[in-house]
Amino acid sequence: MKVYFVRSFAPMKLLVFAHIPPPHHGQSYMVKLMLDHLGGDAREASRPHEVSEADQPGIECYHVNTRYSDNLEDIGSFRLEKVMLVLRYCLEAIWCRWRYGVRAFYYVPAPGKRAALYRDWLVMLLCRPFFRDFVHHWHAVGLGDWLEREGTRFERWITHWLLGRASLGVGLAISSLRDALWFRAQRVELVPNGIPDPCPDFETAVRPRREARREARRHLLAGGTLSEAERAAAGGDPEIFRVLYLAHATREKGLFDALEGVARANTQLTAEASPLRLHLTVCGEFLSEAEETEFRTRIARDDLKADVLYAGFVGGAEKRALLVSSDCLCFPTFYHAESFGLVIVEAMAAGLSVVTTRWRATPDLLPPEHRGFVMPHSPEELAAALRAELPSDGIALRAEFLARFTEQRHTEALAQALRSMGEAK
Repeated sequence: MKVYFVRSFAPMKLLVFAHIPPPHHGQSYMVKLMLDHLGGDAREASRPHEVSEADQPGIECYHVNTRYSDNLEDIGSFRLEKVMLVLRYCLEAIWCRWRYGVRAFYYVPAPGKRAALYRDWLVMLLCRPFFRDFVHHWHAVGLGDWLEREGTRFERWITHWLLGRASLGVGLAISSLRDALWFRAQRVELVPNGIPDPCPDFETAVRPRREARREARRHLLAGGTLSEAERAAAGGDPEIFRVLYLAHATREKGLFDALEGVARANTQLTAEASPLRLHLTVCGEFLSEAEETEFRTRIARDDLKADVLYAGFVGGAEKRALLVSSDCLCFPTFYHAESFGLVIVEAMAAGLSVVTTRWRATPDLLPPEHRGFVMPHSPEELAAALRAELPSDGIALRAEFLARFTEQRHTEALAQALRSMGEAK
């Protein structure tokens, strides 16, 4: 019989000053995951929450949903209305401080963008005097390096004064610890992101299809033919190597390098009279009209028009279906604030091959022997890496996901990091 206990101890109270979807991106998604695990906003509960003793996180959250933008295009831009929102959200946080006795303040610092940085200044200037402990969760990286490279002396000084000496700095990977150390956090914890398993039926439904497609491609590359049964087991189109791009549709995330890599690989396969061909599905929202126009112009050319599908933003069941039906993730990012690459973890969970850049945290996510790394801005290298994955699959990466990046591992490690800050007092 499972025994339930009503809280009889004083939990750590945490003011979560961060937004949840929409807009949808990795940071907002992970904040929501954290809040869900910790029981949500305590102000929304009508009575004491009963949980099992084993599941008790010991943390009570008070959430200020700091949504400044309604869409991805507006994130990081300056509008006077955003200043008013900052003031409103800060007043709500300060009210929670006095109404509920909350002393710990959770915050996600901005990347190296001045409008967002100045917003951080205002938040810290208003809120820092009222809270004892500050948690900085570095979902974006490179702020310290950006300040050294492009910031003025005054910007470096005031940012360090307002954001420095946090009680706890949480990094997602080794590369994001650099910011926590640059800002001299009193305690630093490494907590990789984790996600709910998108393929809980992997062994029974996903693995057999992946293995059948891999063997069919190998057979075709060796000059063989397939029976109808073999073709059906491989999804009906084993001669098509389905490549997935799943990220914001921007140049920095590698969209145009992915296009060129697929185009060059297909040109080479055609010249060799290969029975295989690559098809690219692009999923993600455009943040720039100019880049969307350039994308549509590029995919209309003869070397890509039959091999690229733009699916727009996908989520939920639609995203899962694409992860299952694809063969390889192509994510040649060189985004300046790339901190983790959650899409790589999603691909690993689904057993996809992964071709990505050696950039920021991406090498920390994959096994040391992973061969699908390319340098940024290298379409030729990308084409070669994609072709090298034709006789392979990413089934082995599934085990890496289960060992390191599950939702349970992430939420337990994050809760422990937060509790350790309170225990140190």
